[in-house]
Amino acid sequence: MLLSILPAFACGTLVGVALGLTGGGGSIFAVPLLVYALGVPPSEAIGISLVAVAATSLVGAGQAARHGLVVWQPSLLFALGGMLAAPLGAVAGERVDPFLLIVGFALLALIVGTLMWRAARTRPEQAAAVRALPQASGQGAVCVLAPDGQLRFTAPCAVLLFAVGVGTGFLSGLLGVGGGFLIVPALVMVTRMSVFQGVATSLAIISAIGFAGAVTAVWQGRVDWDVLAPFAAGGAVMMIVTRSFAGRIAGPTLQRAFAVSIVLVGAAMLAASLLGEKSS
Repeated sequence: MLLSILPAFACGTLVGVALGLTGGGGSIFAVPLLVYALGVPPSEAIGISLVAVAATSLVGAGQAARHGLVVWQPSLLFALGGMLAAPLGAVAGERVDPFLLIVGFALLALIVGTLMWRAARTRPEQAAAVRALPQASGQGAVCVLAPDGQLRFTAPCAVLLFAVGVGTGFLSGLLGVGGGFLIVPALVMVTRMSVFQGVATSLAIISAIGFAGAVTAVWQGRVDWDVLAPFAAGGAVMMIVTRSFAGRIAGPTLQRAFAVSIVLVGAAMLAASLLGEKSS
């Protein structure tokens, strides 16, 4: 019994480490590990990824909330849009050819990895919190985050947060990613919150969006609980461990290492899919 759950637990720990260090972008490793390391079909892998990433992110969000880093006002509106769209993405994913899902996921990984590398080169001072996309300074933001942490909503602010939440939620449900590589830059640019607040807040949003997509995946019967339980447990354990020291080791070198890893994963998935399609 123990030997049968160890591979899933070990793969889950890798996702937990990535999520703990990045706060966004780490979940992109979940589907490749499930498909290629554990042999889970793509459709089921996306469902398992949604549940596991939601649970792991919830653990990280709880830690961040205890330190007062989560900014709740924008996260609630962002999460609402994402939670409405994630089930639609999950339903769409069930109707898309598995080959196209893998190719789409691989292309997304290549884009995220490339942008992460670019951010490490152009904005190394912001790499104390690893993210996937370059951040804006917040000048001209449509929302204003006051010193007391209260968000002054305007109509453009609310619409933009909700709209980006919808797009992120659909992508999350479709491909099984948390979407933190979109959430963190959007929060920083729209509200002027710090990168550290953005990373912490993204974990809360990812858990909410992932939960909505996960419910749909479970309802569709796309979750293998024998794989999910140890996979999610490994992720949660390593999220707790990694978040305790993430701030001390994050930097441009670590961000570039993640970027290279993500690009290699995307390239390998794309090559395997294309070669497999040609041989079939």
